[in-house]
Amino acid sequence: MITVTSVEAQNRFGELMDRAQREPIEVTRRGRTVAYVVSGPDMQELISLRQRREEAARWYARYRPTVTEQTPGGDPAALTEDDVNELVHALR
Repeated sequence: MITVTSVEAQNRFGELMDRAQREPIEVTRRGRTVAYVVSGPDMQELISLRQRREEAARWYARYRPTVTEQTPGGDPAALTEDDVNELVHALR
């Protein structure tokens, strides 16, 4: 990944857009990263990953109460390895 200053990015924006098709470009201002220039397909992949992560978090939020209900005493910390294995196999 190449790094350019914000002034360089302004002066060479067309070139950076072409280069971003091959690799992301880090844009800095005063030594700190302020932006990235990425290709359309790379951005779509990032959006897809974010959506999948959010879906997994929602699934876990719905699933977690079932684990708590099935846990002896309702305390997830009290789960034994056998309890965890049983729960995992019940999901399959």
